[in-house]
Amino acid sequence: MPKAILSVHDKTELIPFARGLRELGWTLIASGGTARALRENAIPVTDVAEYTQSPEILGGRVKTLHPAIHGGLLARSTEHDLEELQQLNWDYIDLVAVNLYPFEETIARENATLDDAIENIDIGGVTLIRAAAKNFQRVTLVCDPNDYENVLQELREGGVKETTRKHLAVKGFALTSQYDTAILDYLSNVGAEVHPRPYAGDLAAQGDLAAQGDLAAQGDHKGSPLQIRAYPVQTLRYGENPHQRATLYSFTQNGGALGGRVLQGKELSYNNLLDLDAAWRAVVSFAEPSIVIVKHLSPCGMASATNLTPNSSPTRRGKLASAFEHARASDPISAFGGVIAANRAFDAETANALGELFVECIAAPAFTAEAREILAKRKNLRLVEMPDLEIEPCYELRTITRGILKQDVDFGDPSETEWKVISKRAPSDEELRALKFAWKACQHVKSNAIVFARSFENGVATVGIGGGQPNRVDCVRIAAERAGEKSRGAVLASDAFFPFPDSVQLAADAGITAIVHPGGSVRDADSLAVADANNIAMVVTGVRHFRH
Repeated sequence: MPKAILSVHDKTELIPFARGLRELGWTLIASGGTARALRENAIPVTDVAEYTQSPEILGGRVKTLHPAIHGGLLARSTEHDLEELQQLNWDYIDLVAVNLYPFEETIARENATLDDAIENIDIGGVTLIRAAAKNFQRVTLVCDPNDYENVLQELREGGVKETTRKHLAVKGFALTSQYDTAILDYLSNVGAEVHPRPYAGDLAAQGDLAAQGDLAAQGDHKGSPLQIRAYPVQTLRYGENPHQRATLYSFTQNGGALGGRVLQGKELSYNNLLDLDAAWRAVVSFAEPSIVIVKHLSPCGMASATNLTPNSSPTRRGKLASAFEHARASDPISAFGGVIAANRAFDAETANALGELFVECIAAPAFTAEAREILAKRKNLRLVEMPDLEIEPCYELRTITRGILKQDVDFGDPSETEWKVISKRAPSDEELRALKFAWKACQHVKSNAIVFARSFENGVATVGIGGGQPNRVDCVRIAAERAGEKSRGAVLASDAFFPFPDSVQLAADAGITAIVHPGGSVRDADSLAVADANNIAMVVTGVRHFRH
């Protein structure tokens, strides 16, 4: 008579499965609560303690860890192994139905303690899974209640197929791998120091929390493996192009796109997600009410509104709507078909300000009911409600051929950074405000990044953006072409130093009045000379912000 051991925390569909096994003539062995559940449903069962002739000990911590169980699971279909089992008065165990203590669900609770987490580290269940999976050529492992019915059906038709047993074994090893990684991540972070974002202080005034520390330094030390755990969210229609397959994964179980919630619209595409991520990373770097518009992974408009009091005048826009209008004006042609990110609740005034502009997606921490009603008329527009203004995790991964690169997220200048005015003329207060905005904005543009920006009545906005070219002069030229006449009186930020003074001369010709850049070139003096000759204020930061 075939034997099955059942030891499940999640008892979903357990009773129909156990009844099905009994109807097929199986002997059932079960532990603790699983045995009780079967008896309560009048299903005959043998307790593990009775089968092993060894009591459960340590308050149930040790139940199935016994040679009679694991010998029965690991024994092969050979005369030698069968004879050894018979000498010990043990028998083959042919099927295991098991799932694990809810470790990840436990640590996800706000009030979970270290003791709670430790008590939910499953030992016996993991061992059962690994033993059954290792011996899949003879033993059937069922660690997912969704597989119960299929296994029963194959048993009714003559036995579980080897291909099915192998598939279930792979599923088991995937489960234990994920489970162990979750434990590793959690214990590595217990008591770990929080890593605040450099600009978290800007957000503190709004009541936003600094980003918390993420995975402990796995892989940060020579020889240590990098542990990555991600959960499938959805299979995407395709990748960057229709012939490429793609899947969205989340670092958190049951996570949504970018950790947010899709409120309306078509399914997000691979390219939508990339653009939304770029826009979101940019917009949350600003403390003021801001809008960022991204097209093909490149920002084409950014603006922050600072001084205007909402509804102070019937002729004035609210802060977010004003920021949107200036962001769109930066490059209205490129804005068509782009994605928008806002770091404040998207309101009705901003929704109306979209006008006839075609937008693929909007991400914001909230959408007002009035805005939802207005935007619902755009059936294909995706709205993504973000849970907070955080960027998590605090590192970035990029695949390269046969490898992975890992780095910290560039959250902006280190806190000790000091700007130095090196030109004959210091920037005015208005220029300095625009320079600070432009410097932050250029950190989100592909290198060689050049941003032209200028103040407007109640904020600061980009008027021209150039990036992603191998020649910095070309990026200045592109920004100047985008800005047109708006470059006159604007300021410029460059993510890296000027290797030659030609970029500065081109900026002067365009009407730029102030420049911020890292400095550090052997030709800094030449660039400064051009700036002074054109009465341009020049500031150096000593910090570079490449974004490849």
